[in-house]
Amino acid sequence: MADKGPKLVTGERIVLIDNRQRRYLVELKTGGEFHSHAGVVPHDEIIGSLEGSEYRTASNARFVGLRPTLSDYVLKMPRGAQVIYPKDLGPILMLADVSPNQWVFESGVGSGALSTALLRVGAHVTGYEIREDFAETAKSNVEKFLGPEAMERYDLKIHDAYEPHADVGFDRAVLDLPEPWQVVPHLETSLRSGGILVAYNPSIIQVQNLRKRLSEGPWALTETVEVLNRTWHVEGHSVRPDHRMVAHTGFLTHARLIEA
Repeated sequence: MADKGPKLVTGERIVLIDNRQRRYLVELKTGGEFHSHAGVVPHDEIIGSLEGSEYRTASNARFVGLRPTLSDYVLKMPRGAQVIYPKDLGPILMLADVSPNQWVFESGVGSGALSTALLRVGAHVTGYEIREDFAETAKSNVEKFLGPEAMERYDLKIHDAYEPHADVGFDRAVLDLPEPWQVVPHLETSLRSGGILVAYNPSIIQVQNLRKRLSEGPWALTETVEVLNRTWHVEGHSVRPDHRMVAHTGFLTHARLIEA
């Protein structure tokens, strides 16, 4: 018989999914209980079961337990600041061409969603964050999802990225800041030649200011994109786009540093 995988254990985080596809992030504890409008699921019924098992409340409401994907975790994890949504995290990793053992500069860190994505693909991350509470939330979120090993590759500093920084030798830089153009001059000395910058910004005016600064320096292959995410309703002969979609969240601007 094929191995059906490891069983769910105490201390693990799972998502419980109801019949309406609503997700609930739960940390399993001996003697704990998951409460919802549909009733209670004792944690002891979940602990020791296989991922993908079904659980019922006293009112016969059905839940399925799964280990969370990164997307699940980002949407449900504790937040100190707004997170970059999964639809943008994937493209950021591709546009920045992040790979294992690269050194990545990141600012601002916020709740740690982007840090988690970068560390998960094996990068070393140096993060700058000006708020200590955000930094603590980010470190907690990273460790809860990736474990203590990832923290060995995560150097989070309380520092203003708009000010000069002594850290150098980065392969990539990813920014989620209101004024990324203020960081660009520092990256021209701390990012290696051929390195890639990716900046996430909600406003096209921010993009305009960033593009202007990039055009004045040793940057090439500059491009700004927007990622839209539309799901489809597929049920029998009824096939159409869903009425709602995740449209604008932010613009992604990327560029490569070249020799001046």
